[in-house]
Amino acid sequence: MTQIKTEESVTAADESLTVVDVPPDTPPDGGYGWVVVGAISTLNCFTWGVAASYGVYLSYYLADQTYPEAAPLDYAFIGGLEFGVAMLIAPAATILTRELGKRFCMISGLILHAAGFIAASFARRIWQLYLSQGLCIGIGIGLMFIPSSAILPQWFLKRRSLANGISSAGSGIGGIAFSLGTNAMIEHVGLPWALRITGLICLVANLAATLLLRDRNHLVRPPQLGFAVHLLKRYDVLLLLSWAFVVMFGYMALLYSLSDFGLSIALSQSQASALTAFLNLGTAVGRPFVGVASDYFGRIKVACLLTFACGILIFAIWIPATNYGVTILFSVLSGAILGTFWMTIGPLSAEVAGLREVPSMLSLAWISVVLPCTFAEVIALYLRRSGSSRPYLYPQIFAGLAYLVASLFLFALWRIKRKPGTI
Repeated sequence: MTQIKTEESVTAADESLTVVDVPPDTPPDGGYGWVVVGAISTLNCFTWGVAASYGVYLSYYLADQTYPEAAPLDYAFIGGLEFGVAMLIAPAATILTRELGKRFCMISGLILHAAGFIAASFARRIWQLYLSQGLCIGIGIGLMFIPSSAILPQWFLKRRSLANGISSAGSGIGGIAFSLGTNAMIEHVGLPWALRITGLICLVANLAATLLLRDRNHLVRPPQLGFAVHLLKRYDVLLLLSWAFVVMFGYMALLYSLSDFGLSIALSQSQASALTAFLNLGTAVGRPFVGVASDYFGRIKVACLLTFACGILIFAIWIPATNYGVTILFSVLSGAILGTFWMTIGPLSAEVAGLREVPSMLSLAWISVVLPCTFAEVIALYLRRSGSSRPYLYPQIFAGLAYLVASLFLFALWRIKRKPGTI
């Protein structure tokens, strides 16, 4: 009996020791984390999903000449500002979150985001559209996205990429809804009311999601640096940032050009808008599967292969496409993988820099994509040849090469991460 009691006491002691040995900042891989996944998915739906539907506005502006003094590059630059400004304010948003808390930052953002749409509905000059649909919406997205992007890795470890895939799929769902909905609203109630309705819907949805968010900063204690210079001294960090910089040229050029490309091959306005919806359908369906594959096969390896695959799809399907069916096929297939950056940058930042450095690493990542987010579509429209039988050939080549070159940086990162102790 004594021996049995001793064994039981030893076992109990071992179990209690095991529990104590688990670091308090270890992600729970579930629990309230799934609520956080739902909240971030909702935020992605009503921020990036709405931004992804700008291609519908772009094709409408180009065809309707709503602002006579505007050039096509103006409309491309406005769409780029939605992404570029959101990334540009990353250091300020990171510091603001550290000093005042994520809720203050995000509520300020959702108000600005909605106000940008409503103000754009009253714009009569192109500079007013720059300030409202470009600058104001971009700042709003940044103030919501930057604080929320660092939260999910705190809740998941083994399922980190799956959780990130599910949450980032929200942008695909939003892209589907707003690509189809925006075109329908413009046709039935006009452009001004389409913008107002979009702003009000986003205000309510983003507020609900913000109130459900909960971080674990009290356990993880991230430094939340606006510009982490010490990380820039690491070769693996520079490779990851180089991938982010180059791949976003391809992403933005493809995302915003697809709808107007449809018009260039004699599709109707509704069919061209549907292409953006099919692209986002691929995003919504594909991203969770990409997350599962990343957790199983390795996050860096999968991100590298998907980046390369998207470049191949552009050259193999998009460039030869001349009809609706083939373009739909390309839209769905590329939709699942074109946004590899958005669905993997959080898990990759944790893997490369460590969990505590995720907010600081992400701040660097957002800064690195400011230029491509802002100017990629401007470059694409500059490369477009309006009088040609294939006006989008050069933008397509530009996008395809961006993905192929970007994959080389991840391939180099994958190689050095296979060697233990490499920095």
